[in-house]
Amino acid sequence: MTTMEVSTIRMPRHVAIIMDGNGRWAQLRGKRRTAGHKAGAEAVRRTVEFARKKGIESLTLFAFSSENWKRPEQEVSVLMELFMTVLKREVKKLHKYNVRLRIIGDKTAFSARLQEQMRAAEELTANNTALNLNIAANYGGHWDITQASRKVAAKVAAGELAPEQITEQTIAQELELADQPVPDLLIRTGGEHRISNFLLWQLAYAEFYFSKVLWPDFDDREFAVAIADFSCRERRFGLTSEQIQQAILDTDVTSED
Repeated sequence: MTTMEVSTIRMPRHVAIIMDGNGRWAQLRGKRRTAGHKAGAEAVRRTVEFARKKGIESLTLFAFSSENWKRPEQEVSVLMELFMTVLKREVKKLHKYNVRLRIIGDKTAFSARLQEQMRAAEELTANNTALNLNIAANYGGHWDITQASRKVAAKVAAGELAPEQITEQTIAQELELADQPVPDLLIRTGGEHRISNFLLWQLAYAEFYFSKVLWPDFDDREFAVAIADFSCRERRFGLTSEQIQQAILDTDVTSED
């Protein structure tokens, strides 16, 4: 599969990626884990460019989970500084290429300096339309559902909403990324087969693709392979194959009319 061929197949609207393998990549080369994170930043640049060129609507990257604070203090410190450096260096390029940047997660845990950098980057790119680039930082699926539930509970307490009026949509509209299509495809690099508390609600019907490639080595070819695999799958959303095929036939007939 070449990157040219991927333009002829069905593209997902929203791709979510768990960028795993930075530390192992560095260790295999006799380097510190932090070197892997720096190499991983280059893979992020390639991935964003690929998504933009291929017309993907949203790209969500899991950069730092709420559980990552448990890592060695030095590694966390380097990650924070790398985050600052990349934001400063890349945000103007993102804006130039019409990419909208959003940071999702509990940003209150970050330093005031980093929070301000995030706010400025989001503000600069707020009106861009070529690609929604979502960076999940201090994010966890449990946190996301909890904060959404609190917002709904506050509406009930204020008398704006009755308990019996709460639906799945009521909660969904309070989640992070509520204004974007839910992910069609989740990619995890590094060979692990779990979603690690990432977008738990939003991934309910996503297709999963697990790559053995370590994140710093993730490139256009590997991204294209993942999309080609996605394109070959039948997405039923609880229906049978027969129902899906009939719906396709009905759509074709309507189009001809």
